[in-house]
Amino acid sequence: MAHDDSAARASHNPITSDSGQVPAGKLLEDPSAMHDGGTPPAAAPGVWTPLATPTFRMLWMIWMTANICMWMNDVAAAWLMTSLTTSPVLVALVQSASTLPVMLLALPSGALADILDRRRYFIVTQFWVAAVALLLCLAVLSGQLTPYLLLALVFANGIGLAMRWPVFSALIPELVPKHHLPFAMALNGVAMNASRIIGPLVAGALIASLGSAWVFVLNAVLSIVSGFVLLRWKRQQPANPLGRERLGSAMRVGLQFIQESPRMHAVLLRTVCYFLQAAAIMALLPLTAQRLDHGTAGSGSAGTFTLLLASMGAGAILGAMLLPRIRQMLSGERTVLAGVAAQSLATLTVAFAPHIAVAVPGMMLSGMALLATANTLGVAAQMALPNWVRARGMSIYQMSIMGSTAIGAAIWGKIASLGSVQISMAVAAVSGLTALLIVQRLNPDRDIEEDLSPSRAFTPPTAASTPEAGRVVVTIEYLIDPARAGAFRDLMQLSRRSRLRQGALSWSLLHSMSQPERFVEQITDESWTEHLRRFERVTTADVALRDRKLSFHKGKEPPVVQRYFTDAL
Repeated sequence: MAHDDSAARASHNPITSDSGQVPAGKLLEDPSAMHDGGTPPAAAPGVWTPLATPTFRMLWMIWMTANICMWMNDVAAAWLMTSLTTSPVLVALVQSASTLPVMLLALPSGALADILDRRRYFIVTQFWVAAVALLLCLAVLSGQLTPYLLLALVFANGIGLAMRWPVFSALIPELVPKHHLPFAMALNGVAMNASRIIGPLVAGALIASLGSAWVFVLNAVLSIVSGFVLLRWKRQQPANPLGRERLGSAMRVGLQFIQESPRMHAVLLRTVCYFLQAAAIMALLPLTAQRLDHGTAGSGSAGTFTLLLASMGAGAILGAMLLPRIRQMLSGERTVLAGVAAQSLATLTVAFAPHIAVAVPGMMLSGMALLATANTLGVAAQMALPNWVRARGMSIYQMSIMGSTAIGAAIWGKIASLGSVQISMAVAAVSGLTALLIVQRLNPDRDIEEDLSPSRAFTPPTAASTPEAGRVVVTIEYLIDPARAGAFRDLMQLSRRSRLRQGALSWSLLHSMSQPERFVEQITDESWTEHLRRFERVTTADVALRDRKLSFHKGKEPPVVQRYFTDAL
């Protein structure tokens, strides 16, 4: 069955097992250990190696600039709000207005990045952020800025951030070889952490010397320049004869893929474990800075807080430098475990540090743990996602980070209010490591990695009539030896997962009451076009799975395939 209907068996692929899965030793195995073809690279790549690729170097510099602008905007907006109002609620809402769009719009943004030309979409995000920065500048200079207008413009800037992150994440694997991907992701982390240091410093200097408006001017200029640089990039958008997916359908398929992907389940569970724990050290850092300065709440120093924050950024950059050595020593799964353990140690160190000289190394260790763990999880997410759904998948990964960080901050803040900062951070340190150990113990799919490389082994079908609307129902009839029916049912669970990940609306397995050997696989697609899209999403693992299903069929002729349109009555 050509996907659904070709009886021809695909040629055996020597790198896959008969299950279509590649033994990986660990789910989070390091792709830097081999080329796409499976052979060791000629020379071990280093963290800076991806910058030798001109297009990646250009986009990395744009990403660094974008993150510097983000931090500049956050600092200037927070400072402006304190000059407009004394309300603690409105001041706190600046941070909420900045991050809320990322939570609300991550999946739609990811879907758009998969549907549209990613280069053009990235350009739009740059000009969007520039336009918001110019509006902020005009509002400040004209004296028309109010607290609520500021919140609205900060929210608009957050929309640009929500749009930008999934598309950049989806572009990275296009630009570097597979064995360079961990280091490209590490450089992404370097850009984000370096900007955490540079952005506030630049914003602070401009606010002190020229005023807040000039922060937004510089932000706009840098964003516009980045947009024009992107215009010079001649990326070829692959042609799709089926046209673009509808946004609603694309979002559904993205969520469905994640729901049916054990590999993404494993990544997301580990992500939540780590970022729930890591949220404690950041959420309670201002109170820790106060304690380190004077030992009494309410009299902390902004300088101490800034030093601790900068130490964390420096630790992350140091972690990126050490990443090649870490990857040589540890598998991906062990790197995550080591990262969570290091985060636990760092959290305890900072919580009970008697002096800032002890807290600074703790913050550096936290930064190193953040870089190594987030890098490993991010690469694992990239490797678990085919290109056609990558931006949607990475947007859900981003939502898991943002959501667990926000929830974690609320939990640790509440525990601190009931007890103390030290107790809250100690609970975070112990519970995070314990939760990860439980997840690693119970996760049943971490030892197998599917081969998600695209395959063109299946030929799309044709139909005499193809109505524009209406669902398509596909039936595939198998004749199975009753003695092997149990094993066949187990295999069809994998078929169900495969069909739903490709975008099918529903799947079922029917068993004839009058003919015990007759089984019918039934798949429902949203439309004829969406049915054809499933053929574009076939992987090497799907081909191997098809061969396994055919091996159970005992009929002399291939399985009978029928396609039906649903009539509107």
